Amino acid sequence: MLARRLGTPCAVVLAAIGFGLSNAPAAAQDADTFFAGRQVRILVGTGTGRGYDTYARLVARHLGRHIPGEPRFVVESMPGASGIRAVNYLHGAAASDGSVIATFNSAIPFYQAIGQGGIRFKSEELAWIGSLARAAAVLVVWHATGVRTLDDAKRTEVVLGATGAAGTKATYPALINHTLGTRFKIVPGYEGGNAVTLAIERGEVQGDGSSRWSSFKATRPEWVRRQQIVPVVQIGLKKDIALPDIALLADYAQNEEQRRMFEFVGAPNTLGQPFAAPPGVPPERLAVLRRAFERMVRDPAFRAEAETAKLDLDPLTGEEAETIARMIVGTPSAIVQKVQAATALKAPDGRADSERE
Repeated sequence: MLARRLGTPCAVVLAAIGFGLSNAPAAAQDADTFFAGRQVRILVGTGTGRGYDTYARLVARHLGRHIPGEPRFVVESMPGASGIRAVNYLHGAAASDGSVIATFNSAIPFYQAIGQGGIRFKSEELAWIGSLARAAAVLVVWHATGVRTLDDAKRTEVVLGATGAAGTKATYPALINHTLGTRFKIVPGYEGGNAVTLAIERGEVQGDGSSRWSSFKATRPEWVRRQQIVPVVQIGLKKDIALPDIALLADYAQNEEQRRMFEFVGAPNTLGQPFAAPPGVPPERLAVLRRAFERMVRDPAFRAEAETAKLDLDPLTGEEAETIARMIVGTPSAIVQKVQAATALKAPDGRADSERE
C-alpha cells in the first residue's frame, strides 16, 4: 500500500538510503574544473511568481556557495502543460553536463504512470538532486462560494481554473467528481498557477483544483490572513502542518479501491519541491550537486531566508526522491487504469480530452 510505502513508515525505508554522499577526490577535482566560474541554469516548469519559482530563486541565491568554484545560478521560466514541457526539454534537449537543472510539478512521475499524452521523458532516468518540501496539495475555493468541505461541493457547483486538462489542477477535481459526486466545473487553458490566481481575483473562476498552501502564504498572504481563500481538501499522504484540521482526500474513500486510487494520486506530493538534472550527468558532478543541496538545506542562512519568505522546508535527498519517483511509475496497472478513467475530462463534443487530436 502506498501509504505504508510513502507515508510515515516510508521514513524508515528511506532512512536506509542515508543523507550523506561520498567526498571522493575525483568528484571534487571535476567540480573544481567544471563548475568554477560557470553559469548554471535552473529551469522552472511553471510561470513566475508562484511557489516553484519562489523556491527556485531561493536555491539560486544559495546553492552555488556549497559547490567548489561557486558557480552562478540563474532562473529561467519554462511553463507549459503543467510542467511537461520543461521536463521534456530537460530529458531530451538540455545539456547533460551539470550546467542545467530544473524544478517542476511533483506530479510529473504520475503523469508518466497514467500515460499522459505529450510526454517524451522517463522520470526514473532523471538525475534527481533532492527536494525542499513535501506537503499535500490543496483544493481551494473563494470564501464567497460558501463551500467548506467536499460534502458542500456535492450540493454547490464551483468553477475551478486549471492549466492543461492533464494537470493536477484539472485531474484532482475530475477524480473527486467521478468518485465522490462533487460538482466542480473545470475550466482548463490558463497559462499557469499565477494566471489561475489572477482569474480568481477577477472573478472568472472560484477556485484552484491544486496548489500549495505555502504558495498562497507567500504570494497572497492577505487572502490567507483574511480567510478569503478556503482549503477544502488535501491531496497527499500526510497533511500540511499548517492545515491540521483539513481532511485528506483518502479520508473520504468509500472503499479499498478508492483509497488506493487516492493514495496513488497523492503520492507525488511526497516529492514536494523536486530538483533534477537531465539523464546522463556524469556521476561525479551529480554527486557534487546532491552533496551541495544537502549542505544548503542545513545552512542557517538558507533556512532563515526560507522562514522569512514563509516557505516550508521538509527536504528529501536525491536518492530518496529517485526512490519515490520509481515507486510512483511502478504502480499496478489496474489502479492506474481506474485513475485514468476517472480523470479524463470531457470536451464539449462529449469526447475525453485524451481522445482529441
